[in-house]
Amino acid sequence: MSFFPKISFQPEVEEYLAKVFRNNELITALGTKEAESKYQSLLSHLSHPPAFTTVRVNTHLASVKHVKKSLFEEIQKQFKGICVPVLEHPELQDILLIPAIGSRQDLKKHESEVIVGAQCGYAVLRGAHVYVPGIISTSRFMKAGDLVSVYSDIEGKCKRGAKEFEGVKVFLGNGISELSRSEIFSSHGPVTGMGIRMTEPVYLSPSFDSVLPSHLFLQNLPSVVVSHVLNPQPGERILDMCAAPGGKTTHLATLMHDQGEVIAMDKIANKVKKIEQNAELLQLNCIKAFCYDGTKALSVEKREDKQEGPPFLPESFDRILLDAPCSGMGQRPNMAYSSTLKEVTSYQPLQRKLFTVAVKLLKPGGVLVYSTCTITLSENEEQVAWALETFPCLQLQPQEPHIGGEGMRGAGLAPDQLKLLQRFDPSAGTLRGMDMGFLQDSREEDLISLANKDCIGFFIAKFIKLNSK
Repeated sequence: MSFFPKISFQPEVEEYLAKVFRNNELITALGTKEAESKYQSLLSHLSHPPAFTTVRVNTHLASVKHVKKSLFEEIQKQFKGICVPVLEHPELQDILLIPAIGSRQDLKKHESEVIVGAQCGYAVLRGAHVYVPGIISTSRFMKAGDLVSVYSDIEGKCKRGAKEFEGVKVFLGNGISELSRSEIFSSHGPVTGMGIRMTEPVYLSPSFDSVLPSHLFLQNLPSVVVSHVLNPQPGERILDMCAAPGGKTTHLATLMHDQGEVIAMDKIANKVKKIEQNAELLQLNCIKAFCYDGTKALSVEKREDKQEGPPFLPESFDRILLDAPCSGMGQRPNMAYSSTLKEVTSYQPLQRKLFTVAVKLLKPGGVLVYSTCTITLSENEEQVAWALETFPCLQLQPQEPHIGGEGMRGAGLAPDQLKLLQRFDPSAGTLRGMDMGFLQDSREEDLISLANKDCIGFFIAKFIKLNSK
């Protein structure tokens, strides 16, 4: 049941993707009709938010049971007594799942309108309120306290400060304005703070603003799976090559009981600061963050013994996570993907440079996990095929837990190799509304199964380095 239109792409990107999902290997295995059906289903799913909000519990500071109780009480308060369950995951025992109620199609639209940018709109669909920087336009006479309907300008065509907008806009729900139009757009007015408090969102998901900040980390389900697959052990030296904003970094440190060393790198300084802030908030001490380009992280000369940061000597790390920069096509919700084909295809060579450095930095017997949040073959299965051919020292490994589906056909990998990969494919689930009746009628294991499938698009491959050659 689609509430929003399918995701739209630039024409050249649409043509590129269509070829990917209609490749000969896939058509031979599934048949033309089923392959086409899966592709169209994927396009519909990508424009909708996942069926569940996933939060990771900081088990370094609190138990899952304690946080679950506190979170349940907080959600009841936010939802005015609506009893939405908070579920524990049987295989990912440090996360909690909250169903997103919606899409709610009986909401009455108000005359006063607020237009927000696409990114702000996607955040609203996942439970956020509207903050001032996200507001592009409001009705002419909007005052603080007004009931307003909020829309997303998914194509980015609304001019800042406009008094009306007739372009393509998607209804996100209703709220109450915290500020007047003149306060929002005044040159002396606030540039931060809440602009619209959402009271009737199309998808009812909890807001996590200032909710148990040291005990919870908002994180997509597959992103949590990655750290478990790497399986870091206390006392080990771990490298997170492209670490910002630090969700996986802090998870790795937590899984190690804050014992050992997690080196986190990112080449953008303010993103490194965010990693440090998250480590401090979650009270994790084994994380050391550095502003550095991962493609240059291998030292070609001898280092000073006391040098902590990059570049590093070969074979310096027990385990490495390469959550690579990617085209991000698996992120949800996304109704209009704006990147060009040139941008989409620019990631594969960068990923290979990072991967080559990672292999050299890994100790023999060490584990390398490669992941992306995208759906293409070129950044996922093709990278695995290239890696196995380029680095004979690498061997694919089974993943635990294995919650997603197997790898996608089209890169020439054998069936047993595809089974070792983990691809989270949003089209694997059925796009359906979630209401209280459905929740009450569903068994907990069926809801967990839905959460496993109806999440963002994601890919994981796990390798072991057999020797140093």
